[in-house]
Amino acid sequence: MKPTRVLVVEDDPNIVDLIRSNLLVRGYDVDVATSAVTALAQFVCHDPAVVLLDLMLPGGDGFEICRRIRQMSPVGIIVVSARTREHEKVRALNLGADDYLTKPFGVDELLARLVATLRRCRPADPPADVVEIKLGHVHIDLDAQAVYRDGERVRLTPTEYSLLQVLALNEGKLMSYGLLLREVWGPGYEESREYVRVYVGRLRAKLERAGYPPLIFTEPRAGYRLVAPDGSEPSV
Repeated sequence: MKPTRVLVVEDDPNIVDLIRSNLLVRGYDVDVATSAVTALAQFVCHDPAVVLLDLMLPGGDGFEICRRIRQMSPVGIIVVSARTREHEKVRALNLGADDYLTKPFGVDELLARLVATLRRCRPADPPADVVEIKLGHVHIDLDAQAVYRDGERVRLTPTEYSLLQVLALNEGKLMSYGLLLREVWGPGYEESREYVRVYVGRLRAKLERAGYPPLIFTEPRAGYRLVAPDGSEPSV
């Protein structure tokens, strides 16, 4: 099996050595970019499965790198940053980051988040008897892991698709923050409610139509509920 390739975008040589040595010994291929200028070139050249991205980089802004990578690819993006303010974490998630790890970090936590991100890039198989789900103007092809809005394919990241799949397969049910975090992000994320809020917002922006009933409803302080528009039942 071909090793999983990880791109580390980081200018601190001590952190680079720490990450690279621990990933190499576990069988990953590792590429390193030490500036914003080289980050995109390395990304295009090596096509990694996951990007570990610092936000404070020579020659540019890590937020902009995150945005540009997300425009090009659904690759997993884990921000690894010393910035701890919540609005910066939310900004990174809104730009398409899948996870946000704060420095200083432990190697075990980094590896766990890397594995979780790779798992989200390979969504769980749906029930064998469910091939597609139709929710008004939204059509989900579970076999192809493809989503269509008004007949046109919508580009979703793996995390967005995983969240939509969990909500759609439980149509009409209240899905708590904790349950969604465990199902989509995995163990250890139960307190990261902002992840769900940001990604539900991303799904709404991509799938819902102005002037029409919403697809995903917020249940205050509880979670979210996906409901087929106009009260129609999903076709499975």
